[in-house]
Amino acid sequence: MQEVYEDPSPTDAQVEQEKLEQEYMLDTGSVIRTKGRHAIHCLTVVGLIEGHVSAGQGQKVTKYEHVIPQLVSIEEDPAIEGLLVILNTVGGDVEAGLALAELISGVTKPSATLVLGGGHSIGIPLAVSAQRSFIVPTATMTIHPVRHSGLVLGVPQTMRYFEQMQERITGFVQRHSSISEQRFVELMMHTGELVMDVGTVLGGEQAVEEGLIDQLGTLGDALAYLYQRIEENQKG
Repeated sequence: MQEVYEDPSPTDAQVEQEKLEQEYMLDTGSVIRTKGRHAIHCLTVVGLIEGHVSAGQGQKVTKYEHVIPQLVSIEEDPAIEGLLVILNTVGGDVEAGLALAELISGVTKPSATLVLGGGHSIGIPLAVSAQRSFIVPTATMTIHPVRHSGLVLGVPQTMRYFEQMQERITGFVQRHSSISEQRFVELMMHTGELVMDVGTVLGGEQAVEEGLIDQLGTLGDALAYLYQRIEENQKG
């Protein structure tokens, strides 16, 4: 009886798919879908969150116009079962960051965020936008009022615009975490901790104690949460 062996070499289609996924990862810093027990899309938010104006050369940036279609694709693609957002950001454009946070919070598939290094400024709404948030003990988060690095008109309307934007950020954080709005504002307006500024720097454990982040954890913890949620949905 003749034995039949399966050719283990990859097909041209498989090679082309791997090439496309590698190019996608290099271009966007994200992974289309992981190859574990479940298909997880890994989205990274690193450096400066770039908005309507291009950042200077030499800066690491996350372009919000690149992230928006990724989030739409994640929600629409039936092959993707969950979303993992990894953050190490200094903040950036307030409107762009808040827009991305709103989109992430609207993803109906299981989602988690993991703060590594830093989740500062407008990175805070992003950090709390998923269904579960994680932070490593060595990460930090800087809470401070809305600032503008440029020429502004010194009129009451300008100040009111900043106040309204700050209220939107505070409201979003309060709705998507366990910290109260009053406590978040207190940390935001704290004096004596930041040089030439007001605000507070929280370490990983402090962020969890304040209720800003759900729990301390690493990559494995975030993936375990997503796997559990996906499997619960499948059983349901």
